[in-house]
Amino acid sequence: MSAGKIQSLDSLASRIGQLRSDGRRVVFTNGCFDLLHTGHIELIEKARERGDVLVVAINSDASVRRLKGRSRPILPEEERARILAALAAVDFVCVFPEDTPLETIRKLRPDVLVKGADWRETGIVGQDEVEGWGGEVVVMRLVEGRSTTGIVDRIRSGPE
Repeated sequence: MSAGKIQSLDSLASRIGQLRSDGRRVVFTNGCFDLLHTGHIELIEKARERGDVLVVAINSDASVRRLKGRSRPILPEEERARILAALAAVDFVCVFPEDTPLETIRKLRPDVLVKGADWRETGIVGQDEVEGWGGEVVVMRLVEGRSTTGIVDRIRSGPE
């Protein structure tokens, strides 16, 4: 059942510690994941291929509002988490309240950190930490023309 995939950070950290001691390779990615689209699906599926366990961390509603503006998120965090947890490629989902996932990354200590190429220029949060403990950072190419902001803008502008 996908509801069991949604974990608090503390319970997830404990579970990840057990999995890692069993020799499992933990992959981590994060984002707002507001209005799931094919770009998100491709990122998640490719991230899952990098290890044995995939953790997807999502920004809380308050964090999304701070980052994207008052009209976002479109879907509340509980719904976004539930949708992601329903994906076969996703093993665990957690919600983080900060604007970046740095504290979540530090607590979970993933073996692999996966981000989209759009983060290359501004810097990938957690890269120094993950590489510092011997992990790998993977930058995935984006699916052209697919972004939540683009979808929201098209909806707001109406039919062409």
